[in-house]
Amino acid sequence: MVETEIANRQADPKASRGAIAAWCLFDWANSAFPTVIITFVFAQYVTKAVAPDEIAGTEAWGLMISLSALGIAILAPIFGAIADHSGRRKPWIFVFTSTCVVVGSALWWIEPRPEFVLLALVLVAVANAGFEFGHVFYNAMLPDLAPQRLLGRISGWAWACGYAGGIASLVICLVAFALPEQPILGLDKESYEHVRITGPFVALWYLVFALPMFLLAPDRPASALSTGQAIRRGVGTLIGTIRQLPRYGNIARFLLARLFYIDGLTTLFAFGGIYAAGTFGMDFQEVLTFGILLNVTAGLGAVAFAWVDDWLGSKPTILIAVAGLTVFGAAILVVEDKLWFYVLGCVIGIFIGPAQAASRTMMARLAPPDMRTEMFGLFAFSGKATAFMGPALVGLVTAAAESQRIGMATILIFFVVGALLMLPVKEPRD
Repeated sequence: MVETEIANRQADPKASRGAIAAWCLFDWANSAFPTVIITFVFAQYVTKAVAPDEIAGTEAWGLMISLSALGIAILAPIFGAIADHSGRRKPWIFVFTSTCVVVGSALWWIEPRPEFVLLALVLVAVANAGFEFGHVFYNAMLPDLAPQRLLGRISGWAWACGYAGGIASLVICLVAFALPEQPILGLDKESYEHVRITGPFVALWYLVFALPMFLLAPDRPASALSTGQAIRRGVGTLIGTIRQLPRYGNIARFLLARLFYIDGLTTLFAFGGIYAAGTFGMDFQEVLTFGILLNVTAGLGAVAFAWVDDWLGSKPTILIAVAGLTVFGAAILVVEDKLWFYVLGCVIGIFIGPAQAASRTMMARLAPPDMRTEMFGLFAFSGKATAFMGPALVGLVTAAAESQRIGMATILIFFVVGALLMLPVKEPRD
């Protein structure tokens, strides 16, 4: 009887379909920031139009992403541990979402002159921190919303929704700002206003589409602890967890493996648009087109592999995805024809979504129920602890070799090491 009751309970969704859809829509909302600002539009604007030259701009952008990632790595586990004791997660998401929205909108003021480089890097770093911290608490909501048997699909569908949001935001930027001779709102192309407007546009996009999650998705009840008590207990618990992490050996092995292959992905996102613009001479319109195609295939990959995740498991899904990223990532670094760059870039996109979505599912399956936000804080730590290494290595190697192609080749090292470390990880299955 008990076993039947548990099975029936797991067969039913923990939250309504509307609540789950609203949670997935948050991925649609926040995806515009990394897609438009970090990867395809503002990154290449800063390196090509604001910085003195592309090599110096690439190096500065890499350093900024590295320092931002280091700060996120240090603080994310602390915030997660505190949230596990304070109970509610949505207030934290609101604070960090608001930070990303407000600071991101200020990117409008970045003019195409070298004296604006420092301000641009600071604003992007702060907005990126708000985006990443919000994701710690957003990801931790997944096991409370979805039954165990559907974790992979709902996580994958949310990632696919995020890629769809990235596509939609890029299409609007292309149609409204890049293609017209005279962009809407009377924007001046000579002073790059059609690029600078992407900051306020992304902020508004994030704000509007994040609202359903705040209104419809259920949150855990607040604990009886005061803010000060939650902070003290959270920090104390985190210190104890880190000391006892060898007891959670399987989780530790997974986090170590993820630390490397996600660093490779983070670096790929940070320099994808820069590489397209610098090595293949793509202009703003071509980079946007490439970004749209990449997000289409990434979304399709996230949807397709969501079923694989639930059928075969998260570990096989991750290994397949990382293998694809390695093989086709190596291929795209040797081609010189722009058409082949488009084709291979789209193939790479198929494996980006599964690597991310299956990692989130794996953590949801591994984390003890009473430590989920804390574990997702460590999950964020594993994605950022060495995230300064990838961008810094690409920036330094690019500067030393005076070649973006050689600099980007260092990303493959992180994929290979991550896959090898993933092999001994054991995945719990229902």
